[in-house]
Formats: sequence, structure tokens, C-alpha cells
Amino acid sequence: MEDPAVAEATSHADLTAGQRSIKDVLFYVGMLASLGIAFTALVALIALMLVQGWPRLNLDLITHFPSSIPARAGAESAVLGSIWVVGFTALFTIPLGVAAAVYLEEFADKQRWYNRLIELNIQNLAAVPSIVYGILGLGLIVQAAGLGQVVLAASLTLTLLVLPTVIIAAREAIRAVPDSIRAGSLALGATQWQTVWRQVLPASVPGIATGVILALSRAIGEAAPLVLLGGLTFIQFNPSGLDSPFTVLPIQIFNWVSRPQDEFEVLAAAAGVVLLVILLAMNSIAILVRNRFQRRW
Repeated sequence: MEDPAVAEATSHADLTAGQRSIKDVLFYVGMLASLGIAFTALVALIALMLVQGWPRLNLDLITHFPSSIPARAGAESAVLGSIWVVGFTALFTIPLGVAAAVYLEEFADKQRWYNRLIELNIQNLAAVPSIVYGILGLGLIVQAAGLGQVVLAASLTLTLLVLPTVIIAAREAIRAVPDSIRAGSLALGATQWQTVWRQVLPASVPGIATGVILALSRAIGEAAPLVLLGGLTFIQFNPSGLDSPFTVLPIQIFNWVSRPQDEFEVLAAAAGVVLLVILLAMNSIAILVRNRFQRRW
């Protein structure tokens, strides 16, 4: 005959497991519903841009300069301006971000107060709104440093904006490399720097590349900080250097959307598709790099 206490305990355990299972199912369904709503909204937005901007999705859009006449208007200066600004942002961000991540993960003494302060500030800065970086760039880079409202000032400001994200992603990628790789390299006589350069960094390239592309994808879509820095809404020439005035696609799209003519809304939708294509190309590069260097431990 079964002990009543054991039977009661078994029944209670079965009831608790059943309740937990129901909660797990409800949570799973809620997550799927949230994903479905977000994906549906994204697809609807992309489809709306494609349908609305289809009449202007041609080479004239990227080979003509902005104009007050919608039929002759294009976004050549904005496309090239975006490439200039984001290109130099990547040039500044990648070495600084990776170097900072390597220092914090491989060489910094975690017990030192200033290293803990640096880590805390990096985590906090990653959540600061982009408009704050625009104000910082306007005050320090444009006015105090005297660079003016040029490509270099925009690139440096966007570097400050995305650098915390790159550092955090690079640190996670470096941290994911097994300690046995480091121990084996050191045991064979390599120095700590040789271990980092020849073993740790190559193994962490996929994660670093993904973080960099995600950060640059955020940078290429920013408009608010660049408006503060003097990004022009109407410019009929391409940037010729770091000291050139500039505009970017998000600012050009904002300018066209604010116009009363319906033709400019079509142009804005077409420019949005161009921006989306650039983002997809950047993310495709990240996927190729990740697949090329990915290793399974």
C-alpha cells in the first residue's frame, strides 16, 4: 500500500510540473506572437516603400543631384556622402574598438578601480541617445576643436556613437575563445601578445565582424546627430575630402518627406529602398566574413 505522504508529494510535483509546462507554452506562444507582429510590420513597411518608390527606382536616383523639380531630383550627393561618412567612421571605429576590447579582456587588471570605471562607462554610453552625441560633437568637435561642419566632424561624432557597441561586441567575441587556446599557445612558448595576435583575434573575427557591421548599420541610419552637426538638406555636389560639407541619405529622406508635393514622397520612399539595400549589403558582408572565419570548439 502506497504511503499517503508519498502520493501527496508526487501529486504536488506533477501539478507543479504541469503548471510550469503551461507557463512555458504560454511564454513560447507570446514570443512567437511578438516575433510575428514585428516581422509583419517590417514586411509591410518594406512593401509600402517598394510600391510607393517603384516609379523612381532607377539610375537617375543615384546619378542626379537634388533639385527643386521632383522629376529631375536625385540623391547622388546623399549616397556618396553616406559612403564617405560611414567609411571613415569604420576606419576610426574598428581599430579603436578592437584595441580597447583586447586591452580590457586580455591585459587589464580587473581589480583596478579605473578599469572597472572604464567598463561601467562603456556599458552606460552604449545606451545614450544619439542626439546627445550630436550635441557633444557640435560642442567639442565642431566648435571647440574648430573642425567645422564637415565630413571629418560627422565621422568622429558617429565614431563616438558606435564605439561602445563595437567594444562590447568585440569583448564578447574575445571572451568566447576557449581558455585552452590561450593556455596551449603560452605553453608552447608564445608571449601573451603573440597569443592574442595569432590565436585569440583570428578566432574572434566572426563575432567582431558581426558587431562592427551592426554598429555601422546604426551609424548609416542616423539623422539627428548629423543635423546638429550641419548636415545639409540640399547639396548639389559630392564630397571631395574630409573637409567637405556633406549630406547623408537619412537627412535627404527627411528633407523630401517634409516637402508638400507628393512626388517628393515617392523620392523619399525610393531613397529609403536604396538605404535598405546598402544595409543589406553590409550585413551580407558580415555573414560572409563570419562564415569564412567561424570555428566550432
